[in-house]
Amino acid sequence: MSRVRLVLVAAASAAAAGCVGTPGIEGGPGAPPAPNAYWTPPASVREGGRAAPVAPPPAIADSLLGRLTLADAVDVALRNNPATRISWAQARASADLYGASRGALYPDLTLTGSLTRSRSIAVPGRLAGERTQYGPSLNLSYLVFDFGGRAGAIESARQVAIAAGLAHNTAVQGTILQVEASVFSYLATRALRDAQRTALAEATANLAAASDRHDVGLATIADVLQARTARSQAQLDLETLEGQLSVTRGALAVAMGLPANTTLDLPDEPAPDSAQIDGVTVSVDSLIDVATRNRPDLMEARAQARQAEAQLGQARAAGLPSLALTATGGHTASDLAGFAGNSYTLNLGLSIPLFTGFTNTYDVHAAQALAEAARARVELTRQQVALQVFTSYYAMRTAGQRVRTSADLLASATESEQVARGRYTEGVGSIVDLLVAQSALASARAQAVQARWQWRTALAQLAHDVGLLGIHGESLAPLTSTTPGPAR
Repeated sequence: MSRVRLVLVAAASAAAAGCVGTPGIEGGPGAPPAPNAYWTPPASVREGGRAAPVAPPPAIADSLLGRLTLADAVDVALRNNPATRISWAQARASADLYGASRGALYPDLTLTGSLTRSRSIAVPGRLAGERTQYGPSLNLSYLVFDFGGRAGAIESARQVAIAAGLAHNTAVQGTILQVEASVFSYLATRALRDAQRTALAEATANLAAASDRHDVGLATIADVLQARTARSQAQLDLETLEGQLSVTRGALAVAMGLPANTTLDLPDEPAPDSAQIDGVTVSVDSLIDVATRNRPDLMEARAQARQAEAQLGQARAAGLPSLALTATGGHTASDLAGFAGNSYTLNLGLSIPLFTGFTNTYDVHAAQALAEAARARVELTRQQVALQVFTSYYAMRTAGQRVRTSADLLASATESEQVARGRYTEGVGSIVDLLVAQSALASARAQAVQARWQWRTALAQLAHDVGLLGIHGESLAPLTSTTPGPAR
């Protein structure tokens, strides 16, 4: 019978569980109905996700967004980008927590008040009675000495605040680099679009010339068809670049912390000259040394290592004696005589942890392991910083060489196209020669544009990797220093 009863109880429990089911949320399902189905969130979640876009301040919308400079774009991004706002709030919170931890250096003073109504029963020699007692009391507690546990906690909080501030610097530099890359991508795409407009105008002129020559019997229909094909291809390339320009404009707006559909524009910047390209004269070894002193993420890793060391000291102090002072003073008033007066207690206590179930031992071992991991993280970050500087340095040098070579290529392609156009106009050249020359010219224009903006992007990346990216996007010394030293 006992087995039958158990089976019945189990069946009843299963049935009850099946009837209860998954709890709902705001009248809807609390979980997805199946692993291959979407979950429908409640209305509050959906409404929360449809927050109104944050419009830029009127001053920005009216005076800046129509014609931004690079410094303007960086400034707007630093004030609007969520990443910098998050890191700023975290840095302020960490600083406040450090301030709170310093409260352990001072005594705790608490003022309390009490009101008591009591009734005592009758005992031999005393009648039953009621009385009311009330009054304030002042309580003081102070940790006099603890072998560094309190100091370790304060130092740990201080290093957390330092690391949070450095993390904000990292977020700021990352935002600046993101904005610069977005600005350069937008300007490069716009320059490519403008170059393609020139190519389209040239293809249109070729088609008109071929049609005129065909009308007077100096060219075949094949020339007209080839010119028309070249013009259609140029038109298609232009339409592609127009779409890419809208995409890069939206990416720039988002990098600035604005809605993607924000209307903005930037003025063009002159192409870098030889003095600018050759401006970075210091060696890569010198830049690596500068980066190890200036990179905020490396300094943040060092602060985290110091925090781990402080936590190790705090864990060790937990197994050592501590000396604490407590004092209480108060005044009690009563409606009955003999139950009123002043009172105080003063206690100086010594606490010696004898056995805690090996908790302190394991805490110390764990803190030692975390400190070792933090030191290893510093070394790993240092190696990564060195590699990043090394990579960006040679990427910048390669980009500078590409600027010079692409300028030579553009000059040669321009001269070749002029010769081919003159020969075709004089009737001694073919349309194929002209189209080939113009295709090479369009390609040279595109490569010159790309090389120009790739160099600016590479310079910004190098300044970021060295830790010398200015708050307005400028590259600070010693990138432009004249410090002697061969470039490796």
